[in-house]
Amino acid sequence: MIFRPDWSEFQDFKRYVEFMESLGAHRHGIAKVIPPKQWTPRKASYEDDDVMNMVIPVPLCQNVQGKQGVYLQHNTEMKPMKVAKLKKLANSSDYKTPLHFDYADLERKYWKNIVYKCPIYGADVSGSITDNDVDVWNINKLGTILDYISEDYGIKIDGVNTAYLYFGMWKTTFPWHTEDMDLYSINYLHEGSPKSWYAIPPEHGRRFERLANSLFPADFLSCPAYLRHKMSVISPQVLAKNSIPFDKITQEKGEIIITFPYGYHAGFNHGFNIAESTNFASGRWIEYGKRAQLCKCRKNIVKFNMDTFVRREQSDKYELWLKGNDIGCHPEDPSHRMYPAPKC
Repeated sequence: MIFRPDWSEFQDFKRYVEFMESLGAHRHGIAKVIPPKQWTPRKASYEDDDVMNMVIPVPLCQNVQGKQGVYLQHNTEMKPMKVAKLKKLANSSDYKTPLHFDYADLERKYWKNIVYKCPIYGADVSGSITDNDVDVWNINKLGTILDYISEDYGIKIDGVNTAYLYFGMWKTTFPWHTEDMDLYSINYLHEGSPKSWYAIPPEHGRRFERLANSLFPADFLSCPAYLRHKMSVISPQVLAKNSIPFDKITQEKGEIIITFPYGYHAGFNHGFNIAESTNFASGRWIEYGKRAQLCKCRKNIVKFNMDTFVRREQSDKYELWLKGNDIGCHPEDPSHRMYPAPKC
C-alpha cells in the first residue's frame, strides 16, 4: 500500500501509523509513505562535507554464494572509508549500475549477477543527517514507546532507538530478516538511486520460515533463529514456486518505507544512495516482542528486557508475566499454539 498524507495528516507520526494499520497496511508487512512537499528533512546539500567526509567505520564487502535462487551472503569487513570514496567507487566502471530499460529489467540483472563482483556496503553507520529542528517524522526522535528503553534503562541501542545511516551501491543487499525483537522499522531514502524491497505478509511468516529451514538446514540446526544473522538470500522465483505470498516495491529518493512487526523483508540497492533508518514500537507490537524468537549464538544480536513495556502498557498481565504464567500465542502463529511468554 502507498500512502500520500497531506501536511495536516503528517503532523502526528503515531496517529498516522495507526491510520495506516486501520486500512490493513500491516497485513502486507510493508508500506510506502510519500511525504508532503512541505516536509524537508535536510536543507543542506548531500554533497556537503558533513556527509561526504563522514567515515564509514566498517564497510562490508558482500560475497554471495549459491545457485538457483538460494544464496548465502558472507560479509568481509574492510578498512574505514569516507563516504566520498564509496560514492566514487560506486560510480566507477567496476561497480556502477548496468544499463537497463526499467526496474523489472534491473531486477533481472540483479538476480542474474548476484554472485559476481562483490559490492561494498556502508551499512549500520551510527548517526543522522536529518536537521535537528525537524519535529515531525524525524527518524532520530520519533517519540514512540520504544523510548521507554532510554527512559527506564538509560541505554541507547545503535540503529534501534537511535538512527543508522546506510550508504549503498549497485547490488548491495539486505538479506531476509525481521527487525530486532520483531519491531517496526522506518527507512527514508535521502538521496541517490532507488532501493528495491521484497516483503512477506506477517500472517505467512511461519510458512516462509519453514521454506527457509528446508533450504538452509545446516543453519537451522545450528541456530533456530539463524535468519537473524542476515545471511539468507532467497529469490522471488523460489518464493513463487513454493507458493509463498510476497510483495515487492521500489523506494525512490524522498520516499519512506515502513516495515511492520514480524514482517520479513529483503532487498537491494540500484546504485549509490543514502538512507536513514531506525526502529519504533507501538502497543500492538508488545505481544510480538514478548514472543519473538531470538538468536542465542551471537553476541551482537539485539535483545532487551520487555519488563518496562509489559508493566506500562499491559499492567493487567504484568504479574502473570513475571511468574511465567502469561499464556498466549504468537500473534501470527497459524497453529495458535499456546505457551507462556518468556521473561526476557
